Amino acid sequence: MRNAAVRSNLLVPEVREVMDIRQASDYLGISPDTLYKYASEGFVPAFKLGNRWRFKRSRMDEWMDRQSDIQGGVTEIDPRQKKPVRSAL
Repeated sequence: MRNAAVRSNLLVPEVREVMDIRQASDYLGISPDTLYKYASEGFVPAFKLGNRWRFKRSRMDEWMDRQSDIQGGVTEIDPRQKKPVRSAL
């Protein structure tokens, strides 16, 4: 019984409050390269610990809520826009 519980935990990734770039990209469903670019541009809320990007899950959730509210109010989207342009703050 215990082995089944241990195996089931392997299928569900652990979501920590502070995530590295790989964990955060999995959480958001985007590639690590894209997330690195967004963090460098200040589009997503992130901070550096040493020379590594870190992401707080609670801040990412708040940011996604704000983004969905902003996007929900947009009636027309410019098809030439290839990437998001709003800052994380």
